[in-house]
Amino acid sequence: MKLLYKPLGILFGVLGGLLGGMIFKQVWKRISDEDDAPKATASEYGWSEVLPAAALQGAIFALIKAAVDRGGAIGFRKLTGIWPGD
Repeated sequence: MKLLYKPLGILFGVLGGLLGGMIFKQVWKRISDEDDAPKATASEYGWSEVLPAAALQGAIFALIKAAVDRGGAIGFRKLTGIWPGD
């Protein structure tokens, strides 16, 4: 049964990543005057702009991914009676 969760876990991971990216874009638009966050390799931004943007992106991504993964595991347990992480 746990083998069945492997492809689902991958799917949840991809969905979590996509959702996290979309949410970060919306948050970034609201807190800055720009549509896109500064890229680490963009010469027009300094450390003080790139690092906070990356930290915020990482925090949002991790939060959303954990929520989606956890929700998927709970759904799997409800369907099968087995917790996929055990």
